[in-house]
Amino acid sequence: MRTGHDLELIHVTKRYGETVAVADVSHLFRGGSYVCLLGPSGCGKTSTLRMIAGHETISDGSIVLSGAEVTHLPPARRGTAMMFQSYALFPHLSVRDNVAFSLKMKGVDKAARHRRAGELLELVDMGRYADRLPSQLSGGQQQRVALARALVTNPQVLLLDEPLSALDPFLRIRMRAELKRLQRELGISFLHVTHGQDEALALADEIVLMNNARIEQAGPAREIFNAPRTEFVARFMGGHNVIALPQGRFALRADGVRLAADGAEAVVRAVEYQGGHVALTARMAGEQEILALIPESAFFADPKNPGDAVRLAWDEGRLHRLQA
Repeated sequence: MRTGHDLELIHVTKRYGETVAVADVSHLFRGGSYVCLLGPSGCGKTSTLRMIAGHETISDGSIVLSGAEVTHLPPARRGTAMMFQSYALFPHLSVRDNVAFSLKMKGVDKAARHRRAGELLELVDMGRYADRLPSQLSGGQQQRVALARALVTNPQVLLLDEPLSALDPFLRIRMRAELKRLQRELGISFLHVTHGQDEALALADEIVLMNNARIEQAGPAREIFNAPRTEFVARFMGGHNVIALPQGRFALRADGVRLAADGAEAVVRAVEYQGGHVALTARMAGEQEILALIPESAFFADPKNPGDAVRLAWDEGRLHRLQA
């Protein structure tokens, strides 16, 4: 069932000369959901986001938000707001005035726009920094200000272009939790572009995985990871082996592979300690490489090294058939 603030792409295409960046994409984004547009560089995800925002013209197709076509409306009239990867804060304006800037452009009086900016700064835990300049803030603090500025106009959909890419790994994980909290509290749609599989799995109610200008697979995060439709999805999401058998090609999760006395023969190629488990790569007959994620305690009870002969086993029920 559709909600009041669904966003729909209908046969959307974007061309740059002879290059097709987005090819006939149709998709319904449910209102109030956290969606991650995921995929490798050049797959079309950022072009898609920028067309939704109105920062790129659309070559063909339609964009519909809350039942109204917004394809040719300027960004400020779409009901969307975009948080840019660079944050794009005005260096000469205070944090408060950065957040209130779009309201000033709309003619909102100073007291009202400062009050609204203060509310959003409190929401992102930046109220005490309202009088500072952007240069006096850390990267994570600047991101929070940019987020508040994007939210100040009460958008139906917040568009985020790789918002965590400039942060260090520890802060990135912390900000993931903050983004999810805000999305749930506000109840609006977040559409978040990323090339990070872990980021998408942690955040998304729905992952839309793009490849070569098209949507390769879309669905709940667990479904995308556990039931990849194609070899591309299985390999891109990571943690899977792709195995060729007489019946076809199958995905096998690496944590479903174990060392066993009665398994298939293989030779260890690489061993990597990853904390709770050890990633062991082994080559089987026919040059097939298999990744096994072995629990740390099990591996170190009988450690293996590159060049060692091992036997690998898995349950047939763990094989997931891929589309041809």
